[in-house]
Amino acid sequence: MQRCAILDDYQDVALSMADWTPIAGEVEPVVFNDHLDDPAAVAARLKEFPIVVAMRERTPFDAALIGALPNLELLITTGMRNASIDLEAAADAGVTVCGTPSAPGTTAELTWGLILALLRHIPDEVAGLRANGPWQTTVGGDLNGKRLGVVGLGNLGGRVARVARAFEMEVSAWSRSLTDARAAELGVERCATLEELFGTADVVTVHLALNAETRGLIGADLLARMKPGAVLVNTARGPIVDEAALIAALRARRIAGAALDVYDPEPLPADHPFRTLDNLVATPHLGYVTENTYRAYFAGAVEDIRAWLDGAPVRVLSAG
Repeated sequence: MQRCAILDDYQDVALSMADWTPIAGEVEPVVFNDHLDDPAAVAARLKEFPIVVAMRERTPFDAALIGALPNLELLITTGMRNASIDLEAAADAGVTVCGTPSAPGTTAELTWGLILALLRHIPDEVAGLRANGPWQTTVGGDLNGKRLGVVGLGNLGGRVARVARAFEMEVSAWSRSLTDARAAELGVERCATLEELFGTADVVTVHLALNAETRGLIGADLLARMKPGAVLVNTARGPIVDEAALIAALRARRIAGAALDVYDPEPLPADHPFRTLDNLVATPHLGYVTENTYRAYFAGAVEDIRAWLDGAPVRVLSAG
C-alpha cells in the first residue's frame, strides 16, 4: 500500500469530490487540511510519501524541497500549470509531475462578482444590514457606458470582455501578443500601450500569467495614470501588481478602490493592510474554488495516480 498526501484541502472535500475506488487497495490517501509555510515542516510531513497531490500553488515545490523528499515519485498539481513547481528539479530527481483537468471560466465569473461588489459597495451594505445599522449608506457606481480595460486578452480575459458587452460597457484591451484580429473578434479596442489602457479605463482587470516579464508590471507609474474614480481588479496573480504601490494609492485615495483575489504570500498574513483598507474588496483566492473545478481536479488526480501505477502516466508536465 502506497500513501498519497493531499495537501491544503482547506474545506476537507478532496475525498468527497471524486471516486477514489480505482486506486483502493493500492494507494491510501491522507488528507491535510492545514497549510504549512515552513519548508522544513513541509519536508518533515511529506518525507515518507511517494505520491503528493498539491492544490494549485498553495505549497511551492522548489529544488530544495524536492531534494528533501527522497521517497517522492509522483507529484500531481491540480490544473495544467503550476509556476511554483520546479519541473527541472523534479525531472533531475526522477519525479513524475502530472496535471489535471479543470473547469472553464470560474475565475472570469469571480472577476465580475468582485467588480460588482466593489462598485456597488455590497460588502459594506450587507455588513450594515446584518448589524441593524443605517438603511443605505453608500451610492454605487455604474457599469453601463463605462470603459473596461482588460490587461491580457487570453481565455479568461476574453470571457471577461464578452460579459462586459452585456453590461453595455466600452472595452479596451492590451497584451504584448494582442493582434487587431483578436481584438476585433471580441469587439474590443486594442490599446497600443499599457499607459493608454490605464489612463482611459474606469475599471482595469488583470488576466496575465505570472512570469519574469509580468512580475511587478503594474507599479506606481501605471496606477498614477488611472482616473481618480477608477478601480483595479486582480484575479490573476498577486506579484503582477506592485503591492506597496497599490497600498499607497488606496491609502491616498488616488484611485477609488481595488478588488483582489490573489496575493503574495498566501494565505495573507493576519496583520496585512489588505485586510483593513476600506476601499478594497478582498477574497481569499477563490477564483478556482468551485464544485465543478474541484470535481475535475480530484477526479483527474485519481486518473493520474491510476495511470502512473499502470506504468503509463498521463498529463505529464515538463520544463520543456
